[in-house]
Amino acid sequence: MEDLPPTTVLERDECLDRLSAAPLARILVSVRCLPTALPARIRVLNREKILIASSDPSIVLAAQRHDVLTVQVDGVDDENHTWSVVASGIAEVSPEIGPMDDLLGDAMSHGGQLVSFPASVVVGQRH
Repeated sequence: MEDLPPTTVLERDECLDRLSAAPLARILVSVRCLPTALPARIRVLNREKILIASSDPSIVLAAQRHDVLTVQVDGVDDENHTWSVVASGIAEVSPEIGPMDDLLGDAMSHGGQLVSFPASVVVGQRH
């Protein structure tokens, strides 16, 4: 049996840096009581709030109900280590906040709704 590489817990600031660099993420949401992962464009606002632009009715409905949403991003760092970061919080439908950057603005112009949640729980690890 192979030895598994050690796992390193990432600090909150490093997790937020990795979330901030990710234009696309998986949004974990319950659809008809089943866990589902849906792609969406994201932004981290002031290192405290996650913005999601999505036209998926499951994400918008979850925000209208103030459900907990989770965002997950994964990657490989410069040293070829895999990493994963998740952030969770209670969602809400957000009003459009000024001019959107190209990424979120493009999603919004194609019928997307802006959803947000505070980065209440942020965790990550590197393998």
